[in-house]
Formats: sequence, structure tokens, C-alpha cells
Amino acid sequence: MIKAIIFDFDGLIIDTETPWFEAYKETLGYYNVDLPLEHYVKSVGSDNTVLYEFFKQQLGESCNIEEIDAKAESIYKEKMKTPQAREGVKDYLQEANDLGYKIAIASSSTREWVTHYLDELGVLNYFNTIITQDDVEKVKPAPDLYLKAVDALNISSNEALAFEDSLNGLQAALAAGLKCVIVPNPVTKSLPFENYDLRLQSMAEKSLSDVIKLIEQ
Repeated sequence: MIKAIIFDFDGLIIDTETPWFEAYKETLGYYNVDLPLEHYVKSVGSDNTVLYEFFKQQLGESCNIEEIDAKAESIYKEKMKTPQAREGVKDYLQEANDLGYKIAIASSSTREWVTHYLDELGVLNYFNTIITQDDVEKVKPAPDLYLKAVDALNISSNEALAFEDSLNGLQAALAAGLKCVIVPNPVTKSLPFENYDLRLQSMAEKSLSDVIKLIEQ
């Protein structure tokens, strides 16, 4: 029986992934380097280790990660001046709250990053706990974030339902023993997702209660 809903953040609650991809792609263009989507998505849901390795392979000794990050961040901020929650997200949060489910975030990003956006979207108060990279040694695809969230909510892994947009996130949720619903964004929709419990185009596709009924069957 599901008692808690645990959401990923980046790319799921709000699509930060598409503007970040566009920002890094535009930045690498200054160095006459292309950033194929299939390389970028390897880091989605995790940290930037794989992405930075790609930069180093393409640029060699001239690679300056700090400079690339600074340029990309400037472009990203311009694109994200008015952040919007993804379709159906606020409805799911309200429905989860009305139905008495515990609600959490499990994110590979920093707490400051996550809470800043949740506050801007006006949904910070919905969450019983927020687990981020600040709370664990290993981010996704390791299961640590989900295990920590489940522990904080005082439930078992099989009593939680995860919502994810990335392959790294799905792997983390499954490794922690959670059921997982995939809601990809434009950057992640072509990833080879496997072993998920349900896939939605957006949270507007089905109500949360309908999703939970399907999961619990």
C-alpha cells in the first residue's frame, strides 16, 4: 500500500534540463564544439562528472570547466527568468496532500537550488522532507537519496512511489526498492527506460489517484 510520494526535482517538477542543455550546447559553440543530446543526457539526474569528461575529451588541455560553467549559467539564467512547474505538477501535489500521502523530494541537486525553485513556484510547503546531494555521499544512480527519503518519512521502500524523468533517477528508485513512474521531458524522452511501473507524457495525463490505483493493482 502506497503511503508516500517521492518526487525527483530537476526535469520533473520543473524542466531545468532543457534550458541547461541549450545553454551548454550554445556555450560549446563558442569553442566550435557540438554537444550531442546523447552525451548530455548521460549526466541528467546525476552530477556533471560525465559531462565534464566529455568537455575535456573535446577541448583537451585548453578545457576550462569553470569558464564553460560560468558562460552556460549566464545563458541558463536568461532562459529561466520566469520558471514554471511542469504540467500537472501542482495538481498532483494538492491531490497528494488532500489524500493524506506523505510527500518528499529526492534530488541530486543542492538543497539551496531545490528550495529556491520550490519557493518561487509556491509549492515548498507541500513537502514533508527534502533530501538532496547535501544529505548523501552518492547521488543518483546510487539509491542513497531514496533510501534517506524513505527513512525520513518513516516508511518502507515498498510503501513509496517515485516520480522520475531520467534514467539515473529510475535506476536509483528501483535500486532503493520503490515503484517508479516515468514522466520524461524533451531532453530525456528518448532514453532507453526499462522496468518502470508506468510512463506518462505529463502529470496531466492521469490523476494521481488513478496512477496509484494502477500501481497497487
